[in-house]
Amino acid sequence: MIKNYFKTAWRNLWKNKTFSFINIAGLAIGMAACLLILQYVSFKLSYDQFNKNAADIYRVYNDRYQNGKLIQHGTITYSAIGKALQDDYPEVINHARVEPFGSVIIINNEKKIGDQEVLAVDNSFLTMFSYPLIAGDVNSALKDPYTLILSKTSAEKIFDVKDGNFSQIVGRSVFMGTDSIPYKVTGVCKDVPENSHLRFDILASYSTLYAGNNPNAYNEADYNFTDSDFWHYIQLKHGTDYKTLQAKLPAFSLRHFEGNKVSGSDEKFYLQPLSRAHLYSDFEYEIGRTGSATTVWGLLIIAALIILIAWVNYINLATAKSMERAKEVGVRKVAGATKQQLIRQFLSESFIINIIALALSLLIVTLVQHGFNSLIKYNLSLSYLFQKGLSGYSITIALIGLIIAGILVSGFYPAFVLSSFKPILVLKGKYATSTKGIVLRKVLVVGQFAITVALIIGSFVVYQQIRYVNAQDLGMNISQMLIVRPPELTKWDSTFIDRENSFTIDLKKLRHVEGATTSWNLPGGETGRSFNVRRIDQDSTTRFTMRHSGIGIGYIGLYKIKLLAGRDYTYTDFNPHFGKLHNIILNESAIKLLGYSSPQDAIGKTIYRGETKWDIVGVINDYHQKSLRYPVEPTMLFPAYSTNSWISVKVDTKDLPVTIAAIKKSYDAFFPGNLFDYSFLDERFNAQYANERLFGKVFAIFSGFAIFIACLGLLGLSLFATAQRTKEIGVRKVLGASVSNIVMLLSKDFIKLVMIAFVIASPVAWYIMNNWLRDFAYRINISWWIFAAAGLLAVIIALGTISFQAVKAAIANPVKSLRTE
Repeated sequence: MIKNYFKTAWRNLWKNKTFSFINIAGLAIGMAACLLILQYVSFKLSYDQFNKNAADIYRVYNDRYQNGKLIQHGTITYSAIGKALQDDYPEVINHARVEPFGSVIIINNEKKIGDQEVLAVDNSFLTMFSYPLIAGDVNSALKDPYTLILSKTSAEKIFDVKDGNFSQIVGRSVFMGTDSIPYKVTGVCKDVPENSHLRFDILASYSTLYAGNNPNAYNEADYNFTDSDFWHYIQLKHGTDYKTLQAKLPAFSLRHFEGNKVSGSDEKFYLQPLSRAHLYSDFEYEIGRTGSATTVWGLLIIAALIILIAWVNYINLATAKSMERAKEVGVRKVAGATKQQLIRQFLSESFIINIIALALSLLIVTLVQHGFNSLIKYNLSLSYLFQKGLSGYSITIALIGLIIAGILVSGFYPAFVLSSFKPILVLKGKYATSTKGIVLRKVLVVGQFAITVALIIGSFVVYQQIRYVNAQDLGMNISQMLIVRPPELTKWDSTFIDRENSFTIDLKKLRHVEGATTSWNLPGGETGRSFNVRRIDQDSTTRFTMRHSGIGIGYIGLYKIKLLAGRDYTYTDFNPHFGKLHNIILNESAIKLLGYSSPQDAIGKTIYRGETKWDIVGVINDYHQKSLRYPVEPTMLFPAYSTNSWISVKVDTKDLPVTIAAIKKSYDAFFPGNLFDYSFLDERFNAQYANERLFGKVFAIFSGFAIFIACLGLLGLSLFATAQRTKEIGVRKVLGASVSNIVMLLSKDFIKLVMIAFVIASPVAWYIMNNWLRDFAYRINISWWIFAAAGLLAVIIALGTISFQAVKAAIANPVKSLRTE
C-alpha cells in the first residue's frame, strides 16, 4: 500500500511538471538559505564549547564608578582578584590570571618570527582550559618564570619541525623581543581551535612578570588591588549557581576595596559564563575574539522566517491546484477510498516534494559554500550543524525537528482540504472552496509580505547606518595613512627620540610622502586610562577619569586634528625620561570635564594626574578614537615616544610600491634588525564595523531570497484566484472588458493584501531596528522615506508577480472558458 502511495504521488508530480518545479524550487531555495545561515549560527554558538570545563569556567569583569558615574566597563581588573575569590569562597576551586604580551617577535639564533600573539598565563590555565599539549608536562610546563609553550604552527615556524617530533624542541631556548633573558620551551600545544575566543600562538608563564631574574619586575602583577591591568578566569564547583556567588561580590568589593579608598573608584564585580564570552561582549579592553549576538540571533530569525515562507508557499501552491484535483478526489472516493487513505496519499506527495527539495538544498549549499565562506570569512561546512552550542545540541535537534514538522504541517493542510471534497458535488461540477480556506490563504500571504516588508525596511536601515558611520566626520583625517610596525627590537635609550625624529624627517623627503609621526596607539584601538585627574585648585578627594596616549612630534598636524587653543608640541616638550615631562594637550571633552569655561581658559593652567603636575599647553577638538558605537571621551595626549609606538606615514597613491620600498629602506637604516611590516589605517579602523558589514550583507542577500520565495507564494494565490474566476473573466471580455480592466480586476485584491502587510510590518520593523541602532552612540534617525520606499518596492514586486498570471488570463480566448456553460 505504501509503495502504491509513493508510486501514485510520483506520477502526479511528473504530470504537473511546472507546478512541481515551482514547489520544489521554492522549498529548495528556502532550505538552502536556512542551512547556510544555521551553519554560521551553529559555529558562533559553539565558541569555547570544546573546553571540558566550559560549563564551570567564568571570567571576571569589573565596572568602575567615580562620582556615581560609570567610567570603565571591562574585563580588565586587578591582579589579586582571582586568588582573593578562591580564598574567600569555597565554591571557587581554581583561577587563572591572563596578561597579553601582544604581538611579539621571537628570535631563534638568527631567525626572527614576527606577529606571534603571546598570552602570559598561570599554570592552572592548562588544566582549566582544554588546549592539549603534544609535548611537555601539563602540570608544570608554566610554573617557572621565563618558560613558554608554543602552538604547533609556531613550533614548526621557529624550529623548522617537519617530522611531528615536537619533544625534541622541549628544553631549547628562544628570545622574545628585546628581552635579554632567554625563554625555555617547556611544551607544545595543539593549535587553538577556530571557535576559541582566546587566541594565541604562544603561552608564557605568568610569573615571568614579577619573579625570576626579570630586571623590570612588575610587582603589582602578583597580588595587588590598585593596578588594574589583568584578566581573570575562575572555575566553580560543578553545579554551582554562579548568580548566587555573584550576589556575594558586593561584599567582596567592600571587604577588599573599602568603597573607593583603595583604588580611588567604587568597584563592582560580575561573572560571565565562558560560553557567552564571544557573543556577549560590550566590554572595553577585550583580549578575546568577539562576535555579535544581535547578528547571530537576527540571522537565526531570518532563517526561521525564510523556511516558514517556503512551507507556506507549498500550502498556497497546493491549494491553488486543488480545483484541478477535485475530480480525481471525487472519483477516488466513489471507488471506495477513505478520507484517511486520501490524506496518506497527499502526505506522500508532500513527503516526496520535501525530500527532493532537501536533497537539492544540500546540493545548492555544496555549490555555494565557498562563496558563502568568503563572505563570512570562516571556513564552514554542513558539519557545523551538528556541533555543541550554548544550549548543547539544540540547533541540531531543532533543525531535525523543524524539517519533520515542516513536512507534516505543510503537507497536512492541503491533504486535509483535498480529502474533504464531497464526491457528488465535485462530479456534478459544483465544487467551490470554503470561505475559511480563502481567508486562511490571504492571511498567509499577508504574513509572508509582512515579513518581506520588514526585511526590506531592515536592509535599508542597516545600509543607511553603515553608510552614515563611514561618512561621519571623525574629527581627524585617516585617509591614505600607511602604518609601519614599531621598531620593537630596538632598545630604548637616551638617543632613541633623536633617532625616531631623524627617521620621520627622512621620510618627509620622499617624493610621495606628506609627513610622518608616531603614537602609542592607533585610531581604532584602545587607549589607556588615568583615573586620578584633577585641577590643581581642587582637593585630593576630587577625581576624574580620562583616556590617555602618547604622541610624537607632528601627530596633530598630520592627522589634521584642529588646535582650538594654545600650541602643538615642539621638540623641547619631549624627554626620554617620562617623569620629567610636564606639558600636556587635552581634548575639548577633557576641558569641559575639568570645569574650564573655554579652551582658551584652560591654557596655562596646571592639573594633577596622580601626584604629578602637568601644564596645559594646547586644546584640540574632540575626535573619534574608536568606532561610532562609542562616545568621544575626555582625552590627554602626552609628548612621549616608545619603541612600541606605531609609525604613521601620510602618502599619496602614486607609485605606491616604490614609495613603500623607499620607506622600508629608510626604516632598515634607522632601525636595523627590526622586521618591516605595514598596513593601511582606514582598513584597520573600518575593521571595527566588520560585524555590522557582515550583518548588512547577509541580511540583504537572504532578504532577497525571502522576497523571491514570497513571490512564488503570491504567484500561487494568483493562480488559484484566476482559476476560480476563469468564467467571470470570459463573460467580462465578451461584454467588452479590456485587458487592462481584467488585470486591474485581478490585481487590486492582492495589492490590498500587500498594503495590509505593509501596515502590520512597519511598526514591528521600526521597533526592532530602533533597538538595533541603540548599540551606536552615533546613529541615524529612521526616516519616513525608508518605510515609503519599502512599501513601494513591495507593491512593485507584487504587481510584477501578479501581472504575469493576470495578463495571461486577460488575453486568453473567452470562448474556451465559456464553452462548458
